[in-house]
Amino acid sequence: MIPISKESGLGWTTCSVDDSGGTARAIKNDITNLEFATPRAVQDVTGIDKSAMERLLLLADFSVTLNGVFNDAANQSHDVFKTVPSTSVARTVTLTVSGQTLTNECLFTDYPLTRADDGALTFAVPGVLSDGTVPTWA
Repeated sequence: MIPISKESGLGWTTCSVDDSGGTARAIKNDITNLEFATPRAVQDVTGIDKSAMERLLLLADFSVTLNGVFNDAANQSHDVFKTVPSTSVARTVTLTVSGQTLTNECLFTDYPLTRADDGALTFAVPGVLSDGTVPTWA
């Protein structure tokens, strides 16, 4: 019998983000969904003697968007993100699922709140890599 190692995205262990003071806050209960990417830039080096593309891998990057529900309780998502417009600090973002952890230093670039026509108050906070460290799963 072949063991099945595939897993769903259920049961995230950690989604934490530093507040502006550098204290990690576990905000996974406020996060409804998230998207992150670890792209690599490429350089086209195709010579005129080729019939297909040649490329070199260049710099690594990381981006994340955390979508969630407004929560202004102490040390929850609003406390973490309310200073995004007024501070210029990198924040540690830690994502863990099934014992696999991805940690990056990020700059959050916006804290947009949306009040939907049904009354829901949500956010979608974008972040980008800040310190030049290659994103690496541990």
